[in-house]
Amino acid sequence: MDLRSGLVRAIALVAFLPGCWWGAAGAQQAAPAASQPAATGAQQATATLGIDPIMAYAGVWKIETDHYDTEFSKMSHESSTLKNVCWKSGGYVVCNQMVNGESKVLLIFTYVEKQSSYSTYQVPQGGGEPGSGKLFIEGNTFEFPWRVTGPDRITYFRVVNVFANPNLIEYREEYSADKEHWTIMAKGTEKKISAE
Repeated sequence: MDLRSGLVRAIALVAFLPGCWWGAAGAQQAAPAASQPAATGAQQATATLGIDPIMAYAGVWKIETDHYDTEFSKMSHESSTLKNVCWKSGGYVVCNQMVNGESKVLLIFTYVEKQSSYSTYQVPQGGGEPGSGKLFIEGNTFEFPWRVTGPDRITYFRVVNVFANPNLIEYREEYSADKEHWTIMAKGTEKKISAE
């Protein structure tokens, strides 16, 4: 069972994903009211969705992950370096995602305006079977959901990236039988160490 069909992560773009994706495609954003705290980069970027928010994932990220004992994961700690080399062309953002210096997957994103969501496509290194998935952005929270259908049940999975600020992602990987009660498989942080 491929639990990471939506992303490769050592993922946080998970899942991809670190650094997040922002920007407003030519739309103006209102300044925050004096009584409100200033919005984070992710919140500003998603005020008017489009393909630009994905560019927030570009750069080099230091990832620390704690995995938990569950039906789908084993307890461990993992440290890795994730580099997303991203570029925008028309309505697409493409990222070559490297883990610890090794290219792992080519990620392709496009915005689906009617659904206020993103379609994601993953092309693995070495000619493996490509995958596809969805991304939903609300404020500074980026969610990559997918499901796995087994012989006797459907299990829902998701990677949730919360941008504490443009250089820090707090993320978790979870699963659920009903999409209401979630069990954490892993959680961690992604800290941007370079914009390169």
